[in-house]
Amino acid sequence: MRALVLADGRLRFDPRHPERHGAPGETRVDVTLAGVCATDLELARGYMGFAGVPGHEFVGVAREGPYAGRRVVGEINAACGHCERCARGMDRHCATRTVLGILGRDGAFAERLYLPQRNLSPVPDEMPDDVAVFVEPVAAALALGEAADVAPGARAAVVGDGKLGLLCAQALALSGARVTLLGRHERKLEIARRAGADARREVDAGATFPLVVDATGSSDGLARALALVEPRGTVVLKTTTRDAPKESLAKIVIDEIRVVGSRCGRFAPAIEALRAGRIDPRPLVDARLPLERGTEAFAKAGERGALKVLLQVSAA
Repeated sequence: MRALVLADGRLRFDPRHPERHGAPGETRVDVTLAGVCATDLELARGYMGFAGVPGHEFVGVAREGPYAGRRVVGEINAACGHCERCARGMDRHCATRTVLGILGRDGAFAERLYLPQRNLSPVPDEMPDDVAVFVEPVAAALALGEAADVAPGARAAVVGDGKLGLLCAQALALSGARVTLLGRHERKLEIARRAGADARREVDAGATFPLVVDATGSSDGLARALALVEPRGTVVLKTTTRDAPKESLAKIVIDEIRVVGSRCGRFAPAIEALRAGRIDPRPLVDARLPLERGTEAFAKAGERGALKVLLQVSAA
């Protein structure tokens, strides 16, 4: 099958990549559209030591099971379903899980992928593929509600005006927070302003905040967030990079800062928010390229100031 393959630190298009069939209980999905995200770029730089087919943001068509013939999206963590963590509802942290296109499981930059049936969710008929492909990152943005208590009217800042930062700002606004998006690219800040956000350059923040979200995608993101959080405030980390942060953690101790990691989220709230138009990701799309031009897509996605690049894998 056609696929983008990461091996020995090199990404290449393979027109005849061997297909790895799913295990019992897994469903074959023919991928229609996939999105390149910051994690994919980090994998190509050596993060996680991943080898195989990357890609975890997708919409496709299920070819078997109860959703056969329907468009679906899929939660990326494939858990065992019976360990102590899974029994406590912590399947996203199952010790033996695989993660689509990230850990031990080929991903969405290919004609086909396999996921457990329980990971799949049907896409509403009225939702276009260009919106459905954002379910996974929107779910991650909405997971901020699990990481921190967001009271109506509370002040919050999102540091980073990239794809995830723009979605996090919208997600916090849905919780009733007064959100300030802080970034470095006027074009992206203007997208946020058109969506009704208070968006300004990071150097013009002009205040500290009780809640700060690091969505920079940069190894200096924690330092930038710590510079903006109030004493006894909360920093939520959304960034994963190959490079480790190098800043001193003294401020966390001295100012009694709560630092929380936040990764994936549940799909049902994300699908509903997108279906109802409460979050509109379409202004974030910069380009759409066919799978065969995947290496070019990665290069474009990695350009300074780039937003979402989509890969058209097959026709709908």
